[in-house]
Amino acid sequence: MTTIESFATLLCILIFSVLTISSLNMRAAHFQPGGPELLGIEETDIPTLKRAEVLIRVVCTAINRADTLQRKGGYPPPPGASEILGLEAAGMIHQLGPDCMAGWKVGDRVMALLPGGGNAEYVAAHEDQLIAIPSGMSFDTAAAIPETWLTAFQLLHTIGKVQAGDWVLIHAGGSGVGTAAIQLSLLAGAKPIVTAGSQAKIETAKSLGAVAGFNYKEGDFSEKVTQATGGSGANLILDCVVRSFWEQNVKLIAVDGRWVSYGLLGGPKVEGNLLGFILRKRIQLDWNNTACSSNEVFCSPEKHLQEWRNSMHMVAHLQGDWTHLEV
Repeated sequence: MTTIESFATLLCILIFSVLTISSLNMRAAHFQPGGPELLGIEETDIPTLKRAEVLIRVVCTAINRADTLQRKGGYPPPPGASEILGLEAAGMIHQLGPDCMAGWKVGDRVMALLPGGGNAEYVAAHEDQLIAIPSGMSFDTAAAIPETWLTAFQLLHTIGKVQAGDWVLIHAGGSGVGTAAIQLSLLAGAKPIVTAGSQAKIETAKSLGAVAGFNYKEGDFSEKVTQATGGSGANLILDCVVRSFWEQNVKLIAVDGRWVSYGLLGGPKVEGNLLGFILRKRIQLDWNNTACSSNEVFCSPEKHLQEWRNSMHMVAHLQGDWTHLEV
């Protein structure tokens, strides 16, 4: 078992255990910038609730890529956010803060999108960043939904304006956001295609509904994607790489296509005639960063949060049994 796996196991034991703590203290994940061996659990203050916040007794939490980057010292939390790791959590409302107006009650089962603080016994969350956990959904499934699925929903709908019949190319199709985007694309009536770094990830993507998948390590995938779309090209690209993929992206994207970047895993610099291709094909290039500097539902206005809530209910209805949903 690796160090990080050991820590994850210890964290689960912490969250699931029935613990006796003081009215002011809790235990939470603690780290020093560096490797996973610097992770630990320490006692700290229970969050003080601000206006329209609720206190959640955490049952399950999750670890995202941003958490691992923050642990390494390369991804600071937004200003004013908790220094504790954890961008999502699931549990029960323990206390309502001042001026809560959304109708939540103590004891409600909720999942929460967070700017930080989820890897702890208790976490404060703005009431608009909560979603009720559907009946039949376990806490561990719920804890893996908010960060990943909201990101995928924003990329597809809020920014990408996905339409029924669109060909959607999803890079990193075996990732959390990628697997969520596959399923949400299908829900929107679109046709997802993925790239990934192994055949196993491609097969997983196909099992979730991807029409086709290509290994980017095996050479240029632009012609393969174009053929898979019947020559029309991708109407929408979800891209967390950019630098090493941009030349293939501009070849395979359809005229008037939308290209949404939500990461720079290939590096921040792009060399070549990118703007020329964007102009020639009338490509709409957009960018997204889920984390921002306030508690305004990660830059999303309330109407988009409501759309996301509706999408979650639609996914629940589509899947029938949440235990079969790949999150």
